[in-house]
Amino acid sequence: MTSVVNSAVWIRRYQPAPEAAVRLLCLPHAGGSASYYHPMVRALAPAADVLAAQYPGRQDRYAEPPLESIRELAERIAEAVTGDDDRPLALFGHSMGALVAYEVALRLETAGRAPVRLFVSGRRAPSTTRPSQELHKADDTALLEAVRRLDGTDGQVFEDEELVRLVLPAIRGDYKALETYEPRPGDRLTCPVTVLTGDDDPMTTVAEARAWTAHTDGPTEVCVFPGGHFYLNERAQEVVDVVRRQLGL
Repeated sequence: MTSVVNSAVWIRRYQPAPEAAVRLLCLPHAGGSASYYHPMVRALAPAADVLAAQYPGRQDRYAEPPLESIRELAERIAEAVTGDDDRPLALFGHSMGALVAYEVALRLETAGRAPVRLFVSGRRAPSTTRPSQELHKADDTALLEAVRRLDGTDGQVFEDEELVRLVLPAIRGDYKALETYEPRPGDRLTCPVTVLTGDDDPMTTVAEARAWTAHTDGPTEVCVFPGGHFYLNERAQEVVDVVRRQLGL
């Protein structure tokens, strides 16, 4: 895979760790941004070189239209992390980011650069199905209320009308990407997969999380934490401990 996108546009490196033996690329949730992973960066650097993807349509990329396809996001990001750095790469994705990470992993494996581990958090396996939703077609009020119920965004954001106008296109685009995503039959990884989930997540049951075992020929570990969809906000240290153990940091 030859990189044809500008890595600096897509990848944030808040605390470079060039001497680290492993890189960890973090993929944000729907409506999320690279800065969500600041705590992960602080906790793991300099043992790991922690990178975070910045999707278009948010923060310093507000002016760009959001991409509305999980696979297109994954293609760009896979290209962005493929370059001169040959250090082992692990992937961590939460919610929508878990699907993006999975699709990135598929592309890297095809290119002969398989990740050393895939961490998927707060997202049911691609092979599981639920009645289709079309929140991306809902009015602004309904879409924002759905986001608010997941309790992953600072409530003050919703009280700032100007900020809401800025973030709404990215949220809607991300939900369209999620709701129109369909896995390809036969897609299967070889890398190890660690699944992390909250025991009270309305978006993912523990059984749906365990179904990730069907998507890799490598070993799978499932870690269940107390909490809802954004369980990792309250369980940050425990999540970091899992990442440290699995990456040998």
